[in-house]
Parts: sequence; structure tokens; C-alpha cells
Amino acid sequence: MEQIAINNPPRRITDIAALKKQGRSVDLGLSFEVVPVNFTQRENPYLAHIFLCRYSGAIDGEPFEFRKCYARGCSNNICPHVSQAIMIANRYLLRDYNELAKAGIDIDKERVFELGDMVLKFDEREDRFGPPHTLEDYIEMAMGGTSMAVEVDLEFLPAVEHFGHYKNAQTFLHGRFQVTADDSTRECQRCLSCYPTEKEAEERPKSVEIANARLALLFDRFDKAAICCERKFF
Repeated sequence: MEQIAINNPPRRITDIAALKKQGRSVDLGLSFEVVPVNFTQRENPYLAHIFLCRYSGAIDGEPFEFRKCYARGCSNNICPHVSQAIMIANRYLLRDYNELAKAGIDIDKERVFELGDMVLKFDEREDRFGPPHTLEDYIEMAMGGTSMAVEVDLEFLPAVEHFGHYKNAQTFLHGRFQVTADDSTRECQRCLSCYPTEKEAEERPKSVEIANARLALLFDRFDKAAICCERKFF
């Protein structure tokens, strides 16, 4: 198992939990956003919505802030539909809540992503496409004895985020996981990190480090569940 460095100021949920376990004083606040984004994937432009949570607060009085993308949804076959993406986002969010709770950090678990009026547009699609599967589901299946293999495809996705009255060029470090179990194959997607495109020279190396740390933890969990997977990193 690889040793994962703890960042202070934190840049991951894992960092916050680890610092709390070390006895550090942790103040934490959350805010949620559903942001329209123009992606370009292998020269194919498309519009999607990403589900962002901004974590901010202080460690021993020193302020920090970072954001985490929990899912993205769109109306084509490039990524999950929005109705599925919100369920995926909230399931990963609750897993992070549990990790923080185990470290002694109380979080209001009723605070989750919501689409408001947008969900009406996607309700029928949710019924048609059925409940989404996350990597957590497949890990649990493998722990239960299901034979499973995962192929990993990593890529940098250029994008333009639309926040109210301004735009933000952002590059996402994206992972596609082709999961084969019981003679069927399905795909899970994860945003592993991101950085402002205009600050590429400064931010890309740290973003790659964060993405690879998340991948290392995920691959360790695959190993424990006896999931066959070739480790790949950015």
C-alpha cells in the first residue's frame, strides 16, 4: 500500500480527516453549486453540469479552501444523465461525510446536492435509465464474491465553467472506469482533480499529485476486493 502525503492546508477530504485525527483544530464549512460547463473531449464539444462542493474553514486558525467535483451530467452518452449524476454525486458526498464523521468532524448529512426546478426536466430520464452504479457499488459486489475486472482510462479535459456573470477556464483530470462483472460491462466516471487553465504551470503539478493520490487509494481498495485492475496514473 502506498503512503499518501497529508496536505496542510488541506486539498482533499482525506487531508481534513487525517489532520483532525492528529489533534488539529478543524473548522469546516460547505457550499454547493451545480455549474453548467462546456467540455471538449477528444475534439468533441458538449455541455454538461458539474456538481461542486466548496470546502472552506481553518486548520489551527489557518484558513483553507478547496473544491471537489462529485459528478457531471449531460443529455448525451458522453457522461451520465443529470438525473443519474445527482444521485451519484450525493452518494459520494455521503461517503465523504462518513469519513469526516469517523475523524470526529460533525457534518449535517441532510445537506446534499439539489437541482430544484431542473430536476423536472430529467425525471422521466431517471426512470428510463434506472439507478446508477458507482465504483463503491462494484467494490461491495466484489467483496461479496463477484468476479470483476476494471480498465482505467485517464485524460485531461479542457472546459469553460459558467458562474453567473463570469466564465472560468478549467482543466479536469478525468477517469473512466470500464467495469466488467458477470459478463456485462458498464462505465463509471470520476473527476479526480482540476485546476485553473490559466495557472497551468503553477497548479497542474499539484493537481496531478492530488489525482494520483486519489487513484492510489482507489487501487488499494480494488486490491482488497480482489478486483483485477492495472494501476494507471497521470
